[in-house]
Amino acid sequence: MGSRRRRSLGQHYLTDASVIDLMVRTAGITKADRVLEVGTGRGVVTRELCKAAERVEAFEIDRENYLTTKRVGLDRLTLHLEDAFSAPRDFDVLVSSLPYSESSNFVEWLSSLRYHRAVVLLQRDFAEKLLAVPGDEQYKAISVISQISSSVRVIRYVGRESFDPPPHVSSALVLIVPRRELQSEQIGLIKMLFSQRKKRLASAVKKLSLELPGIRPPMLSLRVEWLTPGEIENLLTR
Repeated sequence: MGSRRRRSLGQHYLTDASVIDLMVRTAGITKADRVLEVGTGRGVVTRELCKAAERVEAFEIDRENYLTTKRVGLDRLTLHLEDAFSAPRDFDVLVSSLPYSESSNFVEWLSSLRYHRAVVLLQRDFAEKLLAVPGDEQYKAISVISQISSSVRVIRYVGRESFDPPPHVSSALVLIVPRRELQSEQIGLIKMLFSQRKKRLASAVKKLSLELPGIRPPMLSLRVEWLTPGEIENLLTR
């Protein structure tokens, strides 16, 4: 059951020591930082985080992974068999190599929180979606949610050989630094707008019966997919 669950989550365990080292160095952890890890896998990243931090809080939803990490015996670790995304969490620095199937949930959850920085391994295509610009086929609601709430920078692309088992896709190690917190209503509004991404804003607003206090008449003739994150951010401003 456990192995089927891990396959359904798309879990591929990071084994490349150089990538693990780069993740921890990019996180820039100090003894004062509250460190959160989402998805411990086999605990290899967890071990290195516990060397750098005074305390690490980690969440893992796969029981076999949880038990494997627990057996590592890390004194500075508080480990939970629980979904990290089930509630807001208090932390300064987040480090994660989470299942790629959880990437969108992760970005939405992160966009509503206050923190210092996050270092995360993502599927390369998804990382590029976070950086996509208006008019690009990859430019979606998650692009806007990410770009309004944070600054995202690719630190390094990571090959399939860095994981066990190797995934079918390449990955990207990204650094995320927050800009502003988004409310769940604002995230929902962005997703609603992009359900009509090919329509002009006037048509989308009418079809969805939306009231957008920050709307300006020149924007009404633009397709939703051509609105910049800054313009959409202004739409959310009351």
